[in-house]
Amino acid sequence: MELEEGDRVKVEKTGVEYEGIVMPSTTGRIIIKMDSGYNAGIDKEGATVTVVQKKKDMMLSPKAAEKDEIEPRKGLPKISILSTGGTIASKIDYRTGAVTSQFSADDILRAIPELMDIANFSGRVVYNILSENMKADYWKTLAKAVVEEIKNGADGIIVAHGTDTMMYSAAALSFMIDTPVPIVFVGSQRSADRPSSDNAVNAICAAKVAVSDIAEVSVVMHSDTSDEKCSIHRATKVRKMHTSRRDAFRSVNSEPVGYVDYTNGKIFTSLPYVKRDEKELALNDSLEPRCALVKFTPGADPAILGYFIDAGYKGIVIEGTGLGHVSTDWVPQIERATSKEIPVMVTSQCLYGRICDRVYDTGRDMLKAGAVEGEDMLPEVALVKMMWVLGQSEDYSTAVNMLKENFKSEINERSLF
Repeated sequence: MELEEGDRVKVEKTGVEYEGIVMPSTTGRIIIKMDSGYNAGIDKEGATVTVVQKKKDMMLSPKAAEKDEIEPRKGLPKISILSTGGTIASKIDYRTGAVTSQFSADDILRAIPELMDIANFSGRVVYNILSENMKADYWKTLAKAVVEEIKNGADGIIVAHGTDTMMYSAAALSFMIDTPVPIVFVGSQRSADRPSSDNAVNAICAAKVAVSDIAEVSVVMHSDTSDEKCSIHRATKVRKMHTSRRDAFRSVNSEPVGYVDYTNGKIFTSLPYVKRDEKELALNDSLEPRCALVKFTPGADPAILGYFIDAGYKGIVIEGTGLGHVSTDWVPQIERATSKEIPVMVTSQCLYGRICDRVYDTGRDMLKAGAVEGEDMLPEVALVKMMWVLGQSEDYSTAVNMLKENFKSEINERSLF
């Protein structure tokens, strides 16, 4: 019988038996995804292959695929899961062998049944994309969906999101929404079919925060490489700091708001936070997407900055050196931008610490040219804030003053880190 990708097979060779799903192969070997999550590659010569189940037979009919509705449990809060895609909602695509975003929000609930003990859940797919495909217009659609769910009675919101750009989306919703309930972003570094997946722990901890009293936009992810606890990061102070570790997310220039103990579900907080029902629901979702984040490097041509000025960009964030500097020959371009009423805000490549353009001559020249200090904001948060501020006001002076204002704890009054 001819093997097809997606068939379930048993392969016996030299006394060892392997069982799993056939995956694409470009080597001539039989590649299978085993139930453990690991792949095995077996030479065909001398191997005995038995088809356990054909792919077509594993595909349920629409009627068979229907799930019994779960009766709501009395006394439990109502949580809405909004799915945008990402690794937490991903699985192997046997056409390509790649991890692709295919699960709906309901699939997440079926994969992690422990969630049902925490709340009554409803699922809604807003997008089904990998997070590198996110853009400002999508943030607006997501924010509207969140507000609709809150208006419909949700006691908390979970947003399932890819980790690579989650910090941008979380910051965007933080600026756009005043919320009376928790809005929790969650993702996973490793897909559900890997034995080291972090999806279940992260999702369960996120659900605990979603039913808590922490009525802010937060990011909930692994605190360390074990499965003991997750950190609750403020949306405007979090950054992905590692490509693949499960504890990739870190609060920058701030402690986490708190932690969720995965073993007992208890939440421990270390910072003040906005409490449930403390704010009335409000949506201010106007954004100006034509804003740029420009990284200064030694010897960089000031024409780089000039490009964004001439291309019609409405706001520019510069990621400068330690205290927030650029070279002297960039200063005239900053002045040219501000003279055209294009706000320019300066942040630091160092991430930790606060910029200060009053120490050296170049910094003073930048301020004289009209640059705004980004204080201790992360560059990407400054970019999102620029988009949001320019969406709220087209008046240059008003926008500059708003950039200096602290709206969602994006600026610390004192530098403690």
